[in-house]
Amino acid sequence: MRHRPRAATIAAAVATALTLSGCGLNVMSADLFLLRRTGQPPPLTLLVNDDGVIRCNNGPAKNMPNELLLQARDLANSLNKDAQAGLKLPTPPNSVYAYSIKLPNGTITFPDTAAAARPELAQAEQFALQAAHGPCAGS
Repeated sequence: MRHRPRAATIAAAVATALTLSGCGLNVMSADLFLLRRTGQPPPLTLLVNDDGVIRCNNGPAKNMPNELLLQARDLANSLNKDAQAGLKLPTPPNSVYAYSIKLPNGTITFPDTAAAARPELAQAEQFALQAAHGPCAGS
């Protein structure tokens, strides 16, 4: 014998479907990475979110230009394998800056001198510089 669903059951199913489809939800995008640059002042901390928002030195959220967001996404993708492997390069005495980049799959650390041999690390340094002089200027 078949039972007809009750109105409450139907309403619950509709509510579940709407929730799963994302209707009416405020979904926050994931963080791409947290970059920290230490060494010669000033230190720099960048929290980069996939929705185009950047927080500079623990300050308020700021919008990034689309080009910088695309660079951040590319950088996160380029560094993913190194993060999974937990890349940690030693800092030689001639280094000026040290970088730490925390991604969802792990953290990498490297000195500025490592960028000469590793293009993805040069890309990270360039991103930090562009963010510092762009949306983070004055932070």
